[in-house]
Amino acid sequence: MIEINKELVDKVCEKANSSARLRMNHNFHENASDTMHRMINALQTGTYIRPHKHENPDKNEAFILLRGTVLIVEFDPSGNIVYHTILSHATGNYGVEIPPKTFHSLIPLEKDTVIYEVKDGPYDVKRDKIFASWSPEEGSPEGSAFNKSILDKLNIKKVED
Repeated sequence: MIEINKELVDKVCEKANSSARLRMNHNFHENASDTMHRMINALQTGTYIRPHKHENPDKNEAFILLRGTVLIVEFDPSGNIVYHTILSHATGNYGVEIPPKTFHSLIPLEKDTVIYEVKDGPYDVKRDKIFASWSPEEGSPEGSAFNKSILDKLNIKKVED
């Protein structure tokens, strides 16, 4: 049995906080070749997750909130926001499932936000994600401005750290 408890979540949050990317995952699947991937992802405010989709091979992806608050955004192929939701225990929105071929991104709105993620495998770094050409590259200074523009468009504020 694998337990997902406060101790594990706290440990992964600490690693995310000291990571240059301001996020960290903890895998429960054993190999990249596994057909189902299960992990927790700790996200710190300020991280930028470049909009992407899973296609060829098509993959479903689900996020279930364990701690904090996170904005989930879906985009059309041109980069227009077509759907968004905030996962938060306060609002009663706990999770989403993203279908294949859907551009999406996550923006943590609260420090130490943690999601449980389930995604079809296997994982191949060269084929896992198709990044949106209209979005800044990960690690670029434009990533923060991109996230801010989304929050401004949707009139959403981050929870105080």
